[in-house]
Amino acid sequence: MTPSLSSVDLCGLTISELAPLLRGRRLSSVDLVGESLARLGRHDPAIQSFVHLSASALEEAAAADAAIARGEWRGPLHGVPIAIKDNYTTQGQPTRAGTGVAALTFPERDSHCVARLRAAGAVILGKTRMHEFAWGMVTPPTRNPWDLDRVPGGSSGGSGAAVAAGFCPAALGSDTGGSIRIPAALCGVVGLKPTYGRIGRSGIVPHSWSLDHAGPLGRSVADAAHLLQVLAGPDAEDPAASAAPVPNYAAALGEGVRGLRVAVIRNHFFEAIDDEVAAAVEGAIDFLAGEGCTVREVNVPSLRYGLGSIFAIELASSTAYHDASLAAGHTAGFAADVRDLVEMGRLVTGPDYLKAEQMRARIMDEMAEVLAQADVIVTPASPITAWRHDESIVQIGGREESVLAISWRLTYPFNLTGLPAISLPCGFDRRGLPMGLQIAARPFAEEVLLRVADRYERAHGWAACRPVLAGS
Repeated sequence: MTPSLSSVDLCGLTISELAPLLRGRRLSSVDLVGESLARLGRHDPAIQSFVHLSASALEEAAAADAAIARGEWRGPLHGVPIAIKDNYTTQGQPTRAGTGVAALTFPERDSHCVARLRAAGAVILGKTRMHEFAWGMVTPPTRNPWDLDRVPGGSSGGSGAAVAAGFCPAALGSDTGGSIRIPAALCGVVGLKPTYGRIGRSGIVPHSWSLDHAGPLGRSVADAAHLLQVLAGPDAEDPAASAAPVPNYAAALGEGVRGLRVAVIRNHFFEAIDDEVAAAVEGAIDFLAGEGCTVREVNVPSLRYGLGSIFAIELASSTAYHDASLAAGHTAGFAADVRDLVEMGRLVTGPDYLKAEQMRARIMDEMAEVLAQADVIVTPASPITAWRHDESIVQIGGREESVLAISWRLTYPFNLTGLPAISLPCGFDRRGLPMGLQIAARPFAEEVLLRVADRYERAHGWAACRPVLAGS
């Protein structure tokens, strides 16, 4: 077997493009994984997206090739290298959840999601960097492949940077307030946060139990659909995981969107955002209208209280998880920003938490009213493009705002409500930095969300754009 593809082609192909090549044995998994590792070796010292590489990746690739040769093809992920965020426990690879505290250890066994990937024949390439314990929006020291002076977003910044840089076609992330979709938007890739409970979370180091979601980052909407197909379903060790039937997500791809109803929530989502981001998203809304969608502008009044609600819930939940570490003094070894947040959770009282949950229920009701008359909600994914790694304050809408506050403003509502949401590229700003479009849908309506996202992606060339890495 002699693959006819160049190494440059291999590093830019999607799972949808790789799968028929691997199945037809025009491309070997060993060659594909080898090219990924070689590209990593050349470029990741500057980007720093990985914290650990698997010592057995090439062996796994050889086993995948052998199984395919025997006619035992397991589906589109078979033989494809996938990276794993460092808060997913993984057999044969250490899990650190981004922390350097040696006293804190995690099981070396496959989490639910990693086990599903292995069962689908995927090759586990390694573990990607994350902001410590899934706090934060920066992911130090990882850099954005589009501009090494800028951040990749967080907390799944390593996964977003790795996919954008062409080190792997896809990676796993986790999302509590936007930690899949923010890196996807800033790095110019696709990030999917499914409905709360759609993907089981056992084996993922917890951050906030009622807000945490597992999900993929990939190069295309179709790739996100392929990954969701494998990852979705019940998880016996996660009581929040749903046993709802899993539809054929790929079947929704390529369909038109005529007749679908689009809601545009003008308050909150379109307030204080970059002009270029606003223009790109308005262009996407106009495109969907031109494709036959009905567009309706609405408001969700209680979103004005959303930040206080999610912050109280997240702080209290994270501090509860770290209670033993606080008692043992381990938090002294946390990064300063994470230590402050974990300790702040002690200030959230019982009444505070109850009020936050009451407001959460109110926002969920208002979102349900919107989606009773709409199939999807369309918003920006991030108010701004990637900021410099040394910036903590940015200018937007004529005022200064912290990047911590601004970065998750448009993503957290869908964690608070548990609704499925996707970020996909919708253009580049004047500095050549990616901008993200966000689409959300009703609970467990990922096929509708994917259908709309896929239609937009197919009509635009953004998904094919790749950063030029130094020395490429």
